Amino acid sequence: MYMKRICFVFISCLLCAGAMAQSLTGTWQGNLAIRGRNIPILFHITKDAANQLNAKFDSPRQGALDLACDGVSVVGDSLLIKMNIINGRYAGKLSGDSRQLTGNWYQGVAILPLNLAHISDSLVRFSGEIKRSQTPKPPFPYKSEDVEYDNADKSVHFGATLTVPLPDSGVNYFRAPVYPTIVLITGSGKQDRDETIFDHKPFAVIADHLSRNGFAVLRVDDREAGKTTGSFNACTTADFAKDVETAIAYLKTRKEVDTNYIGLLGHSEGGMIAPMVAAKRNDIKFIVLLAGPGVKTIDLMEQQTIDVMASDGRTKEDLEKYRPLYKELVTYILTENDSAKIFDGASAIFKAWQKKVGDTVVKNTTGVTSAQTLSGYLKNYIQSLRSLSSPWFNYFMQFDPTVYLSQVKCPVLALNGSRDIQVSSKANLAGIEQALKAGGNQHYIVKEMPGLNHLFQHCHKCTVAEYEEMDETFSPEVLGIISGWLKENIK
Repeated sequence: MYMKRICFVFISCLLCAGAMAQSLTGTWQGNLAIRGRNIPILFHITKDAANQLNAKFDSPRQGALDLACDGVSVVGDSLLIKMNIINGRYAGKLSGDSRQLTGNWYQGVAILPLNLAHISDSLVRFSGEIKRSQTPKPPFPYKSEDVEYDNADKSVHFGATLTVPLPDSGVNYFRAPVYPTIVLITGSGKQDRDETIFDHKPFAVIADHLSRNGFAVLRVDDREAGKTTGSFNACTTADFAKDVETAIAYLKTRKEVDTNYIGLLGHSEGGMIAPMVAAKRNDIKFIVLLAGPGVKTIDLMEQQTIDVMASDGRTKEDLEKYRPLYKELVTYILTENDSAKIFDGASAIFKAWQKKVGDTVVKNTTGVTSAQTLSGYLKNYIQSLRSLSSPWFNYFMQFDPTVYLSQVKCPVLALNGSRDIQVSSKANLAGIEQALKAGGNQHYIVKEMPGLNHLFQHCHKCTVAEYEEMDETFSPEVLGIISGWLKENIK
């Protein structure tokens, strides 16, 4: 969910000119080493008619392609690229022959070496692509149509895929030739219609299964992804909820859609958006929440941080002692408006915590071992969090999903993997159930799925990095639960 998941989502525009700028044009490639695996990273830098540099970014193994870059500056022989939306940045220094950039990738409090080489633009960019066995392949036993539509004021043009069952395929398809229809809603970060990550295409897999079982399915590119236009970075979750309403309006123009049976399926942040839409409309007949939040965002992120750190080998005892520092630091940094005193304030919070827990816990959880490393840790922490100050992040951090869940009256299916380290299953499923019950909704199922991660894969190590290693894209068991529940609720 916060995710930005693992996908690197960057924002736009390289600045500067001169000899350094000229030598930067072209394609740069490097490998980011994460837990023993190399993730190919590419920047494609060009110069426009105004003599300004522009760049796009690829991470083929993660399904992130042609993403615009933003907030980049050139000073002397040094290059700095800021990736605010994923709390990351790249800093590199150009070599004497202008063919190498030596530098580091910074994300959150992590610092990873990333050296880039100037290569031919004819590089095969998809050399790292992996074919996943669950990815649907034609011919399909249903109609698959790429569609396009606009929102009401024509400010955003959407690209999507609509899959529709075939009446003559020999399966009982409810009310053929019109079909109950589901809008799929992506998680955090700029996602394509398949919600592609590490060559997995979970939304394509879900749509394939549902259309084979009698449902029409619409899956949509996010703003600035695929064929959808508009500004992604200027938007909040509330704007994305409006985009879902635009999708519903489009579906009501299609003759194949049973307009009395339109529902929503949201994954991760999509599990925030589906209740937002369903709470305000009486024409949403059901919602499915996959790893959706049921607690306030600050509490969700606290647990997410603890779970991710635990997956890296920290002990439960150390992490429970670290937990109070996380919330206090994040809350302080995001609410303190005086930049002149923010470092001293954060330092005071850290030192007070250090005094309580001792140097061993501090070292094990933060890596801080001296005044110098504390200074670097806090400066990076502050810069990373402050750089995330965007309309989306500010809205996201204040979000309380229970406000909307308590207003949802339609049937709800909420599923979460027991090994999810991004949206913890127990706290969030309990929050969802409590909110639904408080609002008087009696038509819901809340279920924890044993052994599944945030992407609903059967995991072993159950780390974020393992997403890439597994062939399975989405649990067949969960697919069966979703389609079975939908059939029970659309009789």
